[in-house]
Amino acid sequence: MTSTAIVETTDFSYSYGAFTAVQSLSLTVREGELYALLGTNGAGKTTTLETLEGHRRPTSGSVRVLGGDPADRSRIRPRMGVMLQEAGFAGDLTVRETVELTGAISGRIDSADRVLDDVGLAAKSDVRVGQLSGGEKRRLDFASAVWGTPELLFLDEPTTGLDPSARDALWSVVRSLREDGVTIILTTHYLEEAQENADRIGLMHRGVLQREGTLEELVRDEVSRITFVAPPGRELPVPPTSTENGVVTIETKHLQRDLTALLSWADRESIRLDRLAATNSSLADVFRSLAD
Repeated sequence: MTSTAIVETTDFSYSYGAFTAVQSLSLTVREGELYALLGTNGAGKTTTLETLEGHRRPTSGSVRVLGGDPADRSRIRPRMGVMLQEAGFAGDLTVRETVELTGAISGRIDSADRVLDDVGLAAKSDVRVGQLSGGEKRRLDFASAVWGTPELLFLDEPTTGLDPSARDALWSVVRSLREDGVTIILTTHYLEEAQENADRIGLMHRGVLQREGTLEELVRDEVSRITFVAPPGRELPVPPTSTENGVVTIETKHLQRDLTALLSWADRESIRLDRLAATNSSLADVFRSLAD
């Protein structure tokens, strides 16, 4: 990852009549970065992506992609790969014909054999698109987007409909693209994918970028949880947050400190803490807090 800005917006807003879908969005995605843009339903993610991809023009503010106007399709489009949620391929074309056609439109050069092998569709090369399963069509969407190794790749819900094996294979290709320096913008409802793969994460709610940062920065102020069953009537070294059906829950922003205190106390008192579990705060906790 370098300091070069591949995507840069300044006070970007987009309105549908009286409704503002995106409000004063200032965003920078650097070269080689995998940036996950997440948000609640109706948060403005799709409008943001469509503008970055050159399909819409901002109502106000500025948007620059790959150093220029994303609407300048002759200059920008050949450098950009886009995986939509639903591509709408022609059902009568074969898989190979579809990839070669979309590849030709992109302006980039590649080999259909290589791309189809990478996404696990080599055996389906001569099958008509209309005969593919939903997961196979999703892999075809991905193949079309990564044709020719674009400089910037948009992945919109890339693993929806994929089984675990196909999902792992897709992320293997993504990691290879990152090694080649490709910049990636991801949207997904699978928060664990963003948590595991993104360099930085932006969280949108009601058209506004509410939080942004690395996973560590985002979860820093969220609570972790310790749960266990302990003998009743004993005073705990750390105040419990709640007790329900005998299960004690301690919510804390200092997991290591409080867990150490609890275990040291249990050892000194020869107390067994049944069903002991410690859970770090996660991206899901941050996501839920958006709507609070």
